[in-house]
Amino acid sequence: MNHISNRINQLSESQTIAMSQRSAELKAQGKDIINLSVGQPDFHTPDHIKEAAIQAINDNYTSYPPVPGYKDLRETIAQKLKRDNNLNYTFDQVIVSAGAKHSLANSILAIVNKDDEVIVPAPYWVSYVEQVKLAEGKNVVIPTLLENNFKITPEQLKESITPKTKALILCSPSNPTGSIYTREELEAIAQVIKDSGQEIYIISDEIYEYINFKGKHQSIAQVDFIKDQVIIINGVSKGYAMTGWRIGYIAAPLHIAKACAKLQGQVTSAACSIAQRASLEAISGDQGFTKEMTKAFKKRRDLLLEGLSKIEGIQKYTPEGAFYLFPDITYFLGKSVNGKKINNDQDLCFYLLDDANVALVPGSAFGSPNNIRLSYAASEDELKKAIERIKTSLEKLE
Repeated sequence: MNHISNRINQLSESQTIAMSQRSAELKAQGKDIINLSVGQPDFHTPDHIKEAAIQAINDNYTSYPPVPGYKDLRETIAQKLKRDNNLNYTFDQVIVSAGAKHSLANSILAIVNKDDEVIVPAPYWVSYVEQVKLAEGKNVVIPTLLENNFKITPEQLKESITPKTKALILCSPSNPTGSIYTREELEAIAQVIKDSGQEIYIISDEIYEYINFKGKHQSIAQVDFIKDQVIIINGVSKGYAMTGWRIGYIAAPLHIAKACAKLQGQVTSAACSIAQRASLEAISGDQGFTKEMTKAFKKRRDLLLEGLSKIEGIQKYTPEGAFYLFPDITYFLGKSVNGKKINNDQDLCFYLLDDANVALVPGSAFGSPNNIRLSYAASEDELKKAIERIKTSLEKLE
């Protein structure tokens, strides 16, 4: 007998986490696995941030923090939004949570009712559609094209809006594609939302803000006439190599911020006190590390693109941010090796894991089954080795 709720039964396992775990198991068995499935920087948290955490321990920041986060951290985030994005928010419009994923879940649960529709461009980050399911909403998935750098068009958005539309989830820079929306593209999207005449929220996932190879980050909240319908999701994980510290935040209209704080107060309470103090230093302190890390990622991206260009059949594009490539692998589907047929993207990823000892994530995890995701959050030597192994294994398919 199954006593688990329907709510949990309908959720999918995270394929990114599953692939990472599978590669860790093989590594533990002594196999030389190169893991390109991981969505985290392979850099250590900078020393000045770690020192702030140690100081916080010594200063006895060991009691429950306020549910929405320490006031000085929320004020610092508001100052960051002004400094980096020219956006005006008050500290009480900022809610600090246990990672950007938590911030996203709070936001979706705060605004989505049963059968409300949420527009999700594909490829999407794996948790978007699952969190909408948790809120009993309905995902309206819009496929995008590699030729358009996987970006939704205003026409597609307009066609997808119905009287039940409650929100649009936008991710720029994008996981899994690395695509970035221009200011003009964001304005066009905002105009479609405005012209609909409905109160449709835009959940803008900006966690990869600083890993941007084309210039200054653009937020859809910078479009004045739509700002009051935007919920910004961000955090310290990617830009400061602080994935394990688990600090994310939203900046939103006050009624949304209050709703998220109310929900958080009943589910998790505040995020870790020590991690909050470290995050204050990350956001307000020296930003040099972030710039150097981004420079390293750009170099690795170029290395990977050059390597992939030597593999027949892979269709690629040039990502403008984050640390992922999302090539099209349709050419290899239906091919075989040693009597075993590659029917889909998952077959291909497991074949490459077993034959090339390289861990990747199937595109179907992100709503795009003709693709695979490669993370270049790995050393240049590992990336060179991985490309050689992938090339050798793919050439065996016929």
